[in-house]
Amino acid sequence: MSVLHDMVQSYRNPRAVFRRRVGDVPREDRALAVLMFACALVFAAQMPRLARQAHETGEELNMLLGATLLGWLFIMPLVLYALGTVSHVIARIFGGKGSSYTARFALFWALLCAAPIWLLWGLVAGFIGPGVQLSLVGLLALVVFVLFWSINLREAERGLIETGKAD
Repeated sequence: MSVLHDMVQSYRNPRAVFRRRVGDVPREDRALAVLMFACALVFAAQMPRLARQAHETGEELNMLLGATLLGWLFIMPLVLYALGTVSHVIARIFGGKGSSYTARFALFWALLCAAPIWLLWGLVAGFIGPGVQLSLVGLLALVVFVLFWSINLREAERGLIETGKAD
């Protein structure tokens, strides 16, 4: 299945898609690819907002884009790796049986599945600007992300996903 098809299917059946995507064997290359694709989409979502900000304030667009690129493609992956690992440790305290890999993948897949809503948020921020519409779409993006993450993390920590060591 393609990633785009699985992202759409996640809105219908998130547990099954997550189980299929996480796989049987821990593969950090797969997790990193999902994370980088999600971060790239969130960075792309920022472009209309940054263009509007540069136009309104006279700031240099390239500087705004560079800072956002640094944040989303270099710093946020490190933060999200740490957050995914911390979520696993917390889940372990409450009886989680999954692995650190599945917990991280749950976070990364949730971010990727919520990315289309982030893209919508970026368009609203760029074309409409601050207001009720932007707040509602931002709230929707946050709720979708948290919902996907909680569903995926619960599935990951149930311990039903077998992740053996790669040979």
